Amino acid sequence: MKPKQLKCSFCHKEEKKCKRIIAGPGVFICDECINRYLEQLETEKKCSTLTEFRETFPTPTQIYDHLNDYVIGQEKAKKIISVAVYNHYKRIYLAALDHSTEIQKSNILMVGPTGCGKTHIMKSVATLLKVPLSISDATSLTEAGYVGEDVESVLTNLVINARYNIEEAQKGICFIDEIDKIARKEDSSSVTRDVSGEGVQQALLKIVEGTKANIPPKSGRKHPQQDFIQLDTNNILFVVAGVFEGIDKIIKIRCGEKRFGFGQSITRINQGQIIPEDLIKFGMIPEFIGRFPILCELEDLTPTQLCEILEKPKNALLRQYKALFEMDGIELVWEKEALLELASIAYEKKSGARALRSILEELFLDVFYMDPAQKGIEKIALTLKSVKQGKVELIPRRKLAVS
Repeated sequence: MKPKQLKCSFCHKEEKKCKRIIAGPGVFICDECINRYLEQLETEKKCSTLTEFRETFPTPTQIYDHLNDYVIGQEKAKKIISVAVYNHYKRIYLAALDHSTEIQKSNILMVGPTGCGKTHIMKSVATLLKVPLSISDATSLTEAGYVGEDVESVLTNLVINARYNIEEAQKGICFIDEIDKIARKEDSSSVTRDVSGEGVQQALLKIVEGTKANIPPKSGRKHPQQDFIQLDTNNILFVVAGVFEGIDKIIKIRCGEKRFGFGQSITRINQGQIIPEDLIKFGMIPEFIGRFPILCELEDLTPTQLCEILEKPKNALLRQYKALFEMDGIELVWEKEALLELASIAYEKKSGARALRSILEELFLDVFYMDPAQKGIEKIALTLKSVKQGKVELIPRRKLAVS
């Protein structure tokens, strides 16, 4: 008796036309149907993951709106950061699903004057996303083997801030300030190594691009007998920032007046906008700049913006002081003229929003020291007169008249 020809229970293709048929309890499936359903499952998984990402992760608009609650001014910078951060974490989701397309990391290089909000922006982003944030100063970093901190200390700080949760740390943010201070020195010779300049840039390259780094389990320098924590930096967002003082001269030379032929018209190119070539001429090595595709420029804060910083953000200094005094039953009030005067003083100091805190702390130091709740103070007033005199006005509680 001729054996019965097997058929796929799904596409009904005969066994002789298939590469392989797998038999199950009362059912048969060919290799083509298996591949078809595996592709369908992969597509459904990808759609499900992307849907989850869109439902749980804030959009660029939502990130921007959050930054608006805490950061005054810097409108373009906030948009650039919002888009870059969103694309970075979207890249992480896509990498887990699609290995055919490699998406470059959205590492960010921020250029802006002191006190303009570079660190504050990244702190606000990390708070919104609930990811660990490491804040380091490039001036303390040196090449391995020299006195100072190895570049891996940036990652150690991240692990510590993630409470040693390696999975969380590998999706965190590393912010390195004063990056302009490790620019290559033109006068450095082969006799004296530039251990805190070009050498540090070279050392940072590998961890910024993505590698498996070995870091000490606790802060400190490496030694051979030590156990290490392995950290994959491929999904860590690196943000570097600096003032880059003097880069305006490089831009002026590049954008300067150029004449084409005798008596021809003058042409200006990209005046006022920093490009990667300007940073390379400043002293950053091309390989390092290449690891930071997102270039974000921040502007000087105006006196008006400094005035708004005092009271508008959710974590504004005067709001914080007001909450502290309210705990003692004391009301803090202020005049607009006083804020404008404070902003004008801070603007003259040329240190951005940082100057505001030092000025306010000086104004309120004696009040906090004396414990106004025990002195019968009902109200504290910040007036134009009090700012000029250097001390706030204290208004005592009114005593009830005895009949």
